[in-house]
Amino acid sequence: MTDNENMTGAGTEGAATRSGFVALIGPTNAGKSTLLNRLVGAKVSIVSHKVQTTRAIVRGIAIHGNAQIVFMDTPGIFKPRRRLDRAMVTSAWGGAKDADLIMLLIDSERGLRGDAEAILEGLKEVRQPKILVLNKIDRVKPEDLLKLTSAANEAIEFERTFMISATTGSGCEDLMDFLGERLPEGPWYYPEDQISDLPMRQLAAEITREKLFLRLHQELPYASHVETEKWEERKDGSVRIEQVIYVERESQKKIALGKGGEAIKAISTAARKELSEILEQPVHLFLFVKVRENWGDDPARFREMGLEFPKG
Repeated sequence: MTDNENMTGAGTEGAATRSGFVALIGPTNAGKSTLLNRLVGAKVSIVSHKVQTTRAIVRGIAIHGNAQIVFMDTPGIFKPRRRLDRAMVTSAWGGAKDADLIMLLIDSERGLRGDAEAILEGLKEVRQPKILVLNKIDRVKPEDLLKLTSAANEAIEFERTFMISATTGSGCEDLMDFLGERLPEGPWYYPEDQISDLPMRQLAAEITREKLFLRLHQELPYASHVETEKWEERKDGSVRIEQVIYVERESQKKIALGKGGEAIKAISTAARKELSEILEQPVHLFLFVKVRENWGDDPARFREMGLEFPKG
């Protein structure tokens, strides 16, 4: 057994372990969170049809052969308008510059229009090696995929290009094989059974935030935030969790609650079910909705989300 295997308690006998950080970047709604959950094999990142749902860097940890691949799911990169937007974009670029390898995910249907083109320009200033991953290939003609591949590789030098579907898993095994061999030799950073570096309280808040988006994506704007305020392990093996959904106006509170409390009950039921499955124990979830005007300008809320508060 090698020294690395002694440190991690894992790895195929006689083979050196590998480990490293892979920054997953791209425009909003390119499918980054769906891909991260697919590659890790478990739910570690919020998935929603509403754009810009990932707000801070979420690390998902996957084992592939002798390699421990630490994916950094960054917020979608877009043109920022608000203070929160600026913090999210800064976080995304910071994650890219801290990684061993950058994986640019592009929605094949949308191609290089808009934010994708701007990201390619930004990547020219980043020294780390890069690979291109084209997602949603099942929705695009092969000849259009080849044109997209050619255009992207003309703009910037990618080591490899992969064509995948994050939803079906097509092409993901080849991608994992490449990453497992490409990362440097070294001991694993995390225990073998750990899939994320998010504290459970924060992951629980993210799950509730996802259910909030899924239920109210057409009515509730981005001005909502979830915090886990209490976490009590009970003697009967269950856990009591109290969370607060913060909104900016009283009208938003009414939307979050719904008529007769219908919306908040549905959100609570969906979140509780998923949390029970993840924690493998009964969950008693209590949700409260509070109005906190201009929480998007509160430095404490940014720290809670793992973001730096942008000045100005």
